[in-house]
Amino acid sequence: MTNSGAQNNTSKESVTNNNTTALATPLAIVGIGCLFPQSENKDSYWANIKGGVDSISDIPESHWRVADHYDPDPKRPDHTYGKRGGFLDPIEFNPLEFSIQPNILEAIDTSQLLGLVAAREALKDAGYDPASDFARDRVSVLLGVTGALEMVIPLGARLSHPAWRKALKGAGVPDDVAQDVVERIADSYVPWQENSFPGLLGNVVAGRISKQFDLGGTNSVIDAACGSSLSAVHMAAMELSCGRSDMVITGGIDTFNDVFMYTCFSKTPALSPSNIIRPFDSHSDGTLIGEGLGVVVLKRLEDAERDNDRIYAVIRGIGTASDGKKGAIYEPSADGQKRTLYDAYQQAGIEPKTISLIEAHGTGTKVGDATEISALRDVYGESDGTPWCALGSVKSQIGHTKASAGSAGLIKTALALYNKVLPPTINVDQPQEVITTGNSPFYVNTQIRPWLSHPDHPRRAAVSAFGFGGSNFHCVLEEHEPKANSCDWSTAPQIIALSGTDKNSLQQQLQQIPTDISAAKFKRVAAQSRVDFNSADAQRILFVVESAEELSATIANAQKLLTSDKTLANTPTGIWYGNNSQRGKLAVLFPGQGAQYPQMLVDLACHAPQFLNTLNTAHNTLNIENGLNQLIYPHSAYSDDDRSATIKKLQATQVAQPAIGAVSLGAWNYIKNYGITANAWGGHSYGELTALCAAGCYGSEDLFRLSQLRGELMAGDGSDKGTMLAVSSSLAKIEQLLTEEKLDLVLANRNTPSQGVLSGSRSEIERATQLCKERGLRCVALDVAAAFHSKLVAAASEPFLSALKDVEIKPADAPVYANKTAAPYPEESNSIRSLLADQIASPVEFVQQVEQMYASGITTFVEVGPGARLTGMVGKILKGKEAQAIALDSSNGKRSGLNDLARLLIQLAAMGYPIQLQNWDSEYAQRELSQPESPAPRMTVTLTGANYRKKAPERPDSKRNLVDANTLPKPVAQVTAAPTPVAPPTASPDSLRALQDNMLVLQRMQEDTAKLHNQFLEGQAAAVQTMRSLMDHQMGVATPTSIALSTTTSVAPAPAVATVQQKVIAQPVATTVTTSAATNTDADVSATLLEVVAEKTGYPQE
Repeated sequence: MTNSGAQNNTSKESVTNNNTTALATPLAIVGIGCLFPQSENKDSYWANIKGGVDSISDIPESHWRVADHYDPDPKRPDHTYGKRGGFLDPIEFNPLEFSIQPNILEAIDTSQLLGLVAAREALKDAGYDPASDFARDRVSVLLGVTGALEMVIPLGARLSHPAWRKALKGAGVPDDVAQDVVERIADSYVPWQENSFPGLLGNVVAGRISKQFDLGGTNSVIDAACGSSLSAVHMAAMELSCGRSDMVITGGIDTFNDVFMYTCFSKTPALSPSNIIRPFDSHSDGTLIGEGLGVVVLKRLEDAERDNDRIYAVIRGIGTASDGKKGAIYEPSADGQKRTLYDAYQQAGIEPKTISLIEAHGTGTKVGDATEISALRDVYGESDGTPWCALGSVKSQIGHTKASAGSAGLIKTALALYNKVLPPTINVDQPQEVITTGNSPFYVNTQIRPWLSHPDHPRRAAVSAFGFGGSNFHCVLEEHEPKANSCDWSTAPQIIALSGTDKNSLQQQLQQIPTDISAAKFKRVAAQSRVDFNSADAQRILFVVESAEELSATIANAQKLLTSDKTLANTPTGIWYGNNSQRGKLAVLFPGQGAQYPQMLVDLACHAPQFLNTLNTAHNTLNIENGLNQLIYPHSAYSDDDRSATIKKLQATQVAQPAIGAVSLGAWNYIKNYGITANAWGGHSYGELTALCAAGCYGSEDLFRLSQLRGELMAGDGSDKGTMLAVSSSLAKIEQLLTEEKLDLVLANRNTPSQGVLSGSRSEIERATQLCKERGLRCVALDVAAAFHSKLVAAASEPFLSALKDVEIKPADAPVYANKTAAPYPEESNSIRSLLADQIASPVEFVQQVEQMYASGITTFVEVGPGARLTGMVGKILKGKEAQAIALDSSNGKRSGLNDLARLLIQLAAMGYPIQLQNWDSEYAQRELSQPESPAPRMTVTLTGANYRKKAPERPDSKRNLVDANTLPKPVAQVTAAPTPVAPPTASPDSLRALQDNMLVLQRMQEDTAKLHNQFLEGQAAAVQTMRSLMDHQMGVATPTSIALSTTTSVAPAPAVATVQQKVIAQPVATTVTTSAATNTDADVSATLLEVVAEKTGYPQE
């Protein structure tokens, strides 16, 4: 993916006129591995992004003490005014897996260690398990890593001991005390050793990955400051485009978040004084820094398609440019960024107007964000009044991860394209004016929204990363498939389902569930329970759990619930128990107008491809201004007036009806895959159209066209068509009111025995309102376009019937109950058309309809669509009867939509319906449960983003009492006599003889020492060979030869040498030769050697 000679022209015309220079080698992202704050893998990272999780935290104690280094004054020397950031959660690292001796971990920067983990996960995610066989010689590693790793700081600081000694000496500290102080300071820093040099080098991040996984392609790191990740991707693209590699592991890695880095950003100054990062917000005041590792696996698109790889997204172009001479070295340049953008779009061969999502550099600094938006607006031009491109920055959630910032955005964007979701950016209360003024093409996306397709081009997005020194990168991406192929389970709770013959078996199963388990183990346990569950068993208990941390309390509550003597019991927290063997028929109900609300069922829309595809069909079928998607899932509103306007647009009859139909049908198209079978159908008012469609009477496109037409006809021509009034009273009293007061109104909706809706002219509705107050009847005026289900809208029936004649009508697959007759629809097509057309101006007999359904054997009513109004109504109608009403949207959007769905499924399963719970995250179950569970590693070491340190023994506090030098008596000079020279002693013959004897003894001792040293070296060589054999055994490598244990010679220690003034008598040195076979068993030798290996390497003795 090289720059194919396109000119870096800063005029808008360059995009259009030169877009024929399209990239010849599109690339596929086929694997992802990442570690980011509060995210241990790709799934948790994406879940946090979707959920708008703020992963910024206080500085952990593992990094540095805020009390030592923090000061709110940005000008205080050698201090930082930052005290929050993005930090990796502790990670259990297995050094044996990566052939690293535990004893040298503290000499290796965490970037190198965790880089191995991220690369391994990326390869496995791409389908290239490190243990599998693939063409490793054609795989390169090109990563964005800053030139200086964190390990440089402590190792460099340790070399400052001369300065410490000099300072101590200058302060009058005695030498012995100074030495003690120097040693204590040195203890604060990791010591130098032979592994320190490679352990501190940035290039070894890539080198370790290449070496560990035996990769033969290029391995290198690229430093472009905060643009390093995309710089590496750019280099990877060139490597693939020119054919030097067939696969490249690329991205960015940065765990440098110590106080040194905080001070760097403080003195620029770029950190947020409020310690809140708010990209694109009008109150933004700076950035916060974070740790992160983002690794992707790239292949040429044609190769990935040939190999049937999963493709997250396609890279169409990468633009690069420098700022040039203008501005300070750290000052962003709009001109440099524009050249980068134009370069990217020229390579991609596309227009910016086809981009729907920009993952911006967006650091939260006012100047930086404003400069970036200015450049984007110059390149993108103006909209026609409605912004089309979502703007976001994941830095709002994890902080600015520096060298890995570009990869954090790249992975976020690739997953957004893959899952067809527009992810949110958090901490934006009011966007900067530069974004909102004029006809801006951009809007800040602050809430999750489904990403609907465009009829003219694929979904497209772009990612920016800019580094100090004017190093700019912009990457253009495109979806690979127009339709999502699988559900996104990243934010789903777990369902645990247990069944058995009696309560004792359920209790035993509950007791066998481990509660203190990892998230991965928790997921596996839950999946296995769903596979094993049998709804036909006599006893059933099921529950919904969001995380492993909740498991213990949930199991305890489940055990209490088992003491219930009811045939069906539950807790508010989502536990259901059932033991009934008889279950009635099940009906599915669809809501009508009034159930709609912005963002309705958004979690399911962003989860299930069946739901999204239904929305896409509705969006592309209907000619609605700004599109149906924008009305159901609107851009963020930042004021009460804007929020009211959003609600008002959705309430319009011609919008509300197709919107409710699309959402309700989309939800049904998804949840029916869990084995929910309708024995009957029903709807309330408009919902009857959805029911007929779900029952197979006509197709989805027909539903959407009919819905829009019905809404338009009922809204009328703008003249006053009356209104409606909801009255809370018995239906008999409401009818009595109409009769006694001779009100020209109709009881249009008989919703429950204690609630009805009046419909008619505004004047009569106003009179009815006053009369209700006089009679003490509670009433509420409805905000509707007309007096529905009354003679005032009867004119809509005829044109609607005419439209129905153009629609092919088929018999329903199960009875569909009609609001007008409270009886099933007839089977004949024309009769269906007439009854449906008449419904517009006819009262809704919902109470009678539900009673008739119950009389036919329906005991379970499932409401599918936004809200839970019908569920409440059915509950009141059938109060005291053996019936259950359940809503898919039971929390009205207050809980996660997936949690609501899970509760619906477990209630039905507890009641004995054959719900196919194995379809909940079925891909995971099929993949993981078919494989044996991986054994726990023999040892792990807990790592964080900070460099690992072994716990050193603490030095005891000194007992010295230092004396103030000023309190000591001053020395007095004394006069001394000149020294008298002393004649050298005269050697006697006896003393010479003694000296000679001593020299002979010394010579013998040296010879003995040499022999002992030689034996020591031989023993060391044997130990090394043994350690190598043991390590090979640990790693599963066969040892070619066995180790012969040599005999050892035990030598008694020689006596101390006497002083030369005395005669020394040499004593014979006794030597004892003992073979290991004579004194030790093989087990003893192995144990001893294992102990030696453990001591020298840090490996466990096992």
